[in-house]
Amino acid sequence: MEPLQKVYEAFMGNLIPKNVFDLINNRFSLVLEGIARIEKASGIRFPIAYVEPSLVVSSGTNSFDYGILFARTIPIFSNNSGQIIIQISAPLVAFGLKGTIHAILAHEFLHYLELISRISKMNIISDEVSGNLFENIYSDYSRLLEPQSVFDDNTLLQHITKRFPSGFRDYKLENKVVALWIEKNLPTSKIALDSNNVKLTAKSLSKLKINSILLKRLEQIQIKNSRVRKKKIY
Repeated sequence: MEPLQKVYEAFMGNLIPKNVFDLINNRFSLVLEGIARIEKASGIRFPIAYVEPSLVVSSGTNSFDYGILFARTIPIFSNNSGQIIIQISAPLVAFGLKGTIHAILAHEFLHYLELISRISKMNIISDEVSGNLFENIYSDYSRLLEPQSVFDDNTLLQHITKRFPSGFRDYKLENKVVALWIEKNLPTSKIALDSNNVKLTAKSLSKLKINSILLKRLEQIQIKNSRVRKKKIY
């Protein structure tokens, strides 16, 4: 997959202006740098990723309860195969600071590993998602691996800790996105939070082939993860 293909198509279709298209293209190197950094720090290849030329906004049952999804980890399946991809929103690439972009990529990478772990154990048929943002944040963190058990990069860990103390919030970035994306009427997708879930059947899971080297590395990480969590408790 060409990571910027959909951005190019959106530009050619006059959905995004040239200055925004150029900004995304020029700053995409920060994404590539982040992916290379995550691979080096974890010893695991980053999954296929692409830039979605729209902003995804989720809302809960309360009209004031909403959030911007700057990236998502999504399993996709065709007739004979399956894979997990990471969708990166164009506004993050256009307006995010380097540390923010790297932190969000690393967070989605943790989602990727968590999905791989559950799929390898056939432990995911339906991943329930609450309609409440606070409950979702709690659920998110209760499942994910501890970053310290995955990444051997102190600066990257600081970025994650700083930007994800209890769910991602970056008010400067969000204000910039509102002013320079939403108020400019650039492509925006609105979804209900409880529709942002994963539903996989056993038949779908059988199509996803997981590399044995990845599973072995994941086993090592899970052992380290158990030690990190024990230290946190005691």
